[in-house]
Amino acid sequence: MLAVPDAVAAASAGTEPEVVVVAVTYNSAAIVEPFLESLPTALKGIDSARVVVVDNASDDGTPDLVRSLAPWAVVVDAGGNLGYGAGLNVALRQGVGERGVLVLNPDAVLSAGAVRSLLDEVSGSHEIGVAVPRILDTSGNLKFSLRREPTLLRAVGEAVLGGHRAARFPRLGDMIRDPAYYVHGATADWATGAAMFISRRTFDAVGLWSEEFFLYSEETDYALRARDAGYHLSYVPDAVAVHPGGEMSRSPWLWSVLAVNRTKLYRKRHGPIASAAYWCVVVLNEAVRAALGRPTHRAALVALLRGRIPRSA
Repeated sequence: MLAVPDAVAAASAGTEPEVVVVAVTYNSAAIVEPFLESLPTALKGIDSARVVVVDNASDDGTPDLVRSLAPWAVVVDAGGNLGYGAGLNVALRQGVGERGVLVLNPDAVLSAGAVRSLLDEVSGSHEIGVAVPRILDTSGNLKFSLRREPTLLRAVGEAVLGGHRAARFPRLGDMIRDPAYYVHGATADWATGAAMFISRRTFDAVGLWSEEFFLYSEETDYALRARDAGYHLSYVPDAVAVHPGGEMSRSPWLWSVLAVNRTKLYRKRHGPIASAAYWCVVVLNEAVRAALGRPTHRAALVALLRGRIPRSA
């Protein structure tokens, strides 16, 4: 059993902790232990914190495992598989840290002092509302986690060139793949949501996460809403999160969720004509790759044509 560090101890009754850490689990028993073990040292330098794990109706014993490994964490049963944004909101409705909230995937392993570095970043400038760490894969390689806003031209670029080649041209790709860009203070329209620190002032302005996406695009939506409210996203390489990822590219269901929600997010922010054009480009992209025999893209194409995705894999 992990020792209970002072920094992770929940604030006393009636007192807000400095930081709230929130994670949403779903059948996460195989991955959650390294995540929990990293939190005590990751919170070094934080005066008080509350760690909340919202479980979306796991059937693999995740809640009991979390309680056993981390008795200092608050485990909340969501009452069903609500999706990622809705799961986060279960915790956020119970309270946000006095200085901010850190949203984490349950397979993200943070470096020592990472939370302090992220908090310092949003505290250093009123314009910075979201801070994100350097994300590495399990081999220690940099993951290109910073993104540009989705546009129709970028959708065309990715359909024609592919995501990696389109990324060479800022107007044609949403992924920022230049390693030289990943320095302290780099900004982006959004970032992959494995780890995002949101300042209290930003949360007060932007509010809860959207619950309309179930999975994927909610971090894009939140970062863009923060930008709309006047807050920037900033990159903090001194804070590190090791995050394996990769499931999406192997799972037809997850790829379908991503594809459908890309179009849903675009439609949320644009008019009907532009949204229809964006949908057509995404459908064409998936159709071409489905014709090459790729099952993930075939499943996404079916979901896009149906206009919906199944709620589970």
